[in-house]
Amino acid sequence: MLPHKFYVDFVVNEDIILEIKAIKEFSNEHIAQILNYLKLAKSEIGLLVNFQTKSLQYKRYSL
Repeated sequence: MLPHKFYVDFVVNEDIILEIKAIKEFSNEHIAQILNYLKLAKSEIGLLVNFQTKSLQYKRYSL
């Protein structure tokens, strides 16, 4: 068992992991986080969304 608990921001239709951020830009840590969530949840699609930029920034990830 992992020593930490992980909480996904949203799960859409029990299929899509949606991770919400308010940051300057995505870092490798944010990308690793969404990829780990995808593996743990056995989901195929993940969206990393950033609301801090002037226009909405998002990236789609899949395994």
